[in-house]
Amino acid sequence: MSATTHTAPTTSTSRLDRAVTAMEAAGVRALLIGPGADLRHLIGYDTHPLERMTLLVAAADGNHLLVVPELERARAEAAGVGVPVHGFGETDDPFALVAAHLDGGRADEPIGVGDQLWARFVLGLQDAMPGATWTPASAVTRQVRMAKAPEEVAGLRAAGRAIDAVHAQVPGLLRPGRTEDEVGRDIAEAMLAAGHDAIDFVIVGSGPNGASPHHETSDRVIQAGDAVVVDIGGPVDGWFSDCTRCYVVGEEPEGYAEAYAVLKAAQQAAVDHVRPGVTADAGYGDAFIHRTGHGIGLEVHEEPYIVEGNDLVLTEGMTFSIEPGIYLEGRFGMRLEDIVAVTADGVERLNAADHDRVMVPVNP
Repeated sequence: MSATTHTAPTTSTSRLDRAVTAMEAAGVRALLIGPGADLRHLIGYDTHPLERMTLLVAAADGNHLLVVPELERARAEAAGVGVPVHGFGETDDPFALVAAHLDGGRADEPIGVGDQLWARFVLGLQDAMPGATWTPASAVTRQVRMAKAPEEVAGLRAAGRAIDAVHAQVPGLLRPGRTEDEVGRDIAEAMLAAGHDAIDFVIVGSGPNGASPHHETSDRVIQAGDAVVVDIGGPVDGWFSDCTRCYVVGEEPEGYAEAYAVLKAAQQAAVDHVRPGVTADAGYGDAFIHRTGHGIGLEVHEEPYIVEGNDLVLTEGMTFSIEPGIYLEGRFGMRLEDIVAVTADGVERLNAADHDRVMVPVNP
């Protein structure tokens, strides 16, 4: 899936406040966050990573600072990030600037480093603060991002409607003689027309290619009798869609109907399992070759991960995929994926596209 810059969703200072509370609970003195989803989430600033460091210093004492190259300072201030912005010049040392802001760091109060901060910057910061101790920032940021506020769930719900509208068009694109690449290009155009900001991924796995979960597309020509897996997603106003449906062109392969019945029942059972207070272990680890689901929000893959052994307790506002799959090498594959949100007393599906396999007739 390609890295893409997306429109930042509406933010509020409550997110930084929640991060401060989480830092205090974890004994973390500060978070050092570079460009990426955490930066967009905490202060609403969306920017590309550059060879010049951009860094949010989110401090447990509330003394926050956004450090940017001087040539980016006006842009950052215009974005209304809600924290002081400090620009550094071409001959300045941004690592020393951060070290001074944090008084050199302390061994007894770890500094959380963002998961997406480039190694060259991490090493520079460590050299500037040799007395500090370090920990992944995700120990804090995951707590802030996993449980979505109502307006964030609404953003994901809108993304779900947009991708449902695209799946409704897929049967008209699948016909013998067309290649997966051709179908994929048409799907990408339909995604943009349906309101997506960008295309993050398009998987069109026909026939035996469907048995590879991350196949994407190829020049394989779709034939009558092919089962086709279509898994598509991208951001809508910064919030991601991700939905998989199964199609059959003409007569379905032998054994496909029986396997699909198992798949559909497994997905329904996993959805029925979701409610506040249960764990993220959906209990299907022995049946499929990948985890049952992944969290989704400002990134297409984020916490929580729905996988065997995960004892994380689900809470209201968590959003994630449920996507069991069956893959028979050399024959066909199938996957059925919806995004769901944990509600106060159960679960809401954020995708409404038909869950049955879609039979695409072949014109004589």
